[in-house]
Amino acid sequence: MSLRKCVKQKKQVIIAEGVIFLENRGIREILAANLKENRRKLGMTQEELAEKANVSTHYIAMIETCKKYPKPVMLEQIARTLGIEPHKLFSVEYDPNDPFERLHQKIIADMKQIVCEAVEKAIDGIKK
Repeated sequence: MSLRKCVKQKKQVIIAEGVIFLENRGIREILAANLKENRRKLGMTQEELAEKANVSTHYIAMIETCKKYPKPVMLEQIARTLGIEPHKLFSVEYDPNDPFERLHQKIIADMKQIVCEAVEKAIDGIKK
């Protein structure tokens, strides 16, 4: 989900050191959305994914609706079937061209610069 969609949906967004945390969106929701998105990118139906991953269509549907949470072995199997690394099923992607994301990156860069300058100033004060 993009930062813009979160703002439009009035979800609270917390930004910390390059990571976007979406309040009210747990790991199951992120997994469900990423599974569905990656499946659709490949033009696969739930049935096709289930067949290739050697699970039931019902099981895939239950994961995509946050009613089931697969074990690590099954996550690896599904990710392999989708042609992605398992961690990609849990990542929150962002669009670098999104104005909110550019602002986010600018704020992080500014914060890093401020911290570096403060540390340098403190070190200089200790040396004197």
